[in-house]
Amino acid sequence: MFSRDIGIDLGTANVLIHVKGKGIVLNEPSVVAMDKNTGKVLEVGESAWRMVGRTPGNIEAIRPLKDGVIADFDVTEAMLKHFINKINVRGFLSKPRMLICCPTNITKVEQKAIREAAEKSGGKKVYLEEEPKVAAIGAGMEIFQPSGNMIVDIGGGTSDIAVLSMGDIVTAESIKMAGDKFDAEILQYIKKHYKLLIGERTAEQIKMNVATVFQNSRKEEMDIRGRDMVSGLPRTITVYSDEISSALKESANMITQGAKRVLERTPPELSADIIDRGVILTGGGALIHGIDQLLAEELKVPVFLSDEPMHCVAKGTGIMLENIDKIERKRAL
Repeated sequence: MFSRDIGIDLGTANVLIHVKGKGIVLNEPSVVAMDKNTGKVLEVGESAWRMVGRTPGNIEAIRPLKDGVIADFDVTEAMLKHFINKINVRGFLSKPRMLICCPTNITKVEQKAIREAAEKSGGKKVYLEEEPKVAAIGAGMEIFQPSGNMIVDIGGGTSDIAVLSMGDIVTAESIKMAGDKFDAEILQYIKKHYKLLIGERTAEQIKMNVATVFQNSRKEEMDIRGRDMVSGLPRTITVYSDEISSALKESANMITQGAKRVLERTPPELSADIIDRGVILTGGGALIHGIDQLLAEELKVPVFLSDEPMHCVAKGTGIMLENIDKIERKRAL
């Protein structure tokens, strides 16, 4: 009847939970549907995500995390509580230990908020680890050797870029430009050029099926429906890869500039290792078409997409949970 240790990838777009000895048991959107009048939580995760943009006035679909940090404390706590109850890891008398990932440059206050939300949702002891480090472990990188490893973890709210060596971060940067911003740019582009209003979900489908961030590398088209801003009536248009790639150019450049700044601050010996080993891409945002080609061209080093990029952080928490007793001992010293 003992509780199990759990690792949580508390993402802006998705929450993934890894249970020690079981693997990844939950992967759901970080969305909560609430009744505005009573403050009651109606749905959480996948069922709440289906309500985004489709609810009556009194129901609101909230995303409680913004840019990788907690924007709404109570809703985050309710969401975590729901997920932890769903996977049923609590023991008869004991609570699980939790390992949670956070962006590299979050403040002490933001760290405290994550820790408190996790404790209130049923965690006995809460450990925080930096996201790029955990993602690198999950992607199978040998970060505990005295050699340079570079990772670009593109999530929903933030992109975390880091160079690691000897099991720790040497240089890192976290930028608030990731998957959600790409969706927002697509939404704005359609609104401006076609005078058509579309929802978040349609923007995300365009990103997945048509968009590319590397010019002329994809030739797809897609019919989308929305509300005409002039007539107010439903209308269908066709969008093409080339136009979406020009809409995303500026946003994608912010990620490449961030990666360049991290490389500029990296010691020369480690930079030499990165030329040999290349850069690994992880996170759901890394699935956008052409991001590997764009980074390879801009950074002049090989760039590889990891296997199952969305699961890297959750897998990394699993590997770290295996060594959680070592982490405890190290912190006690």
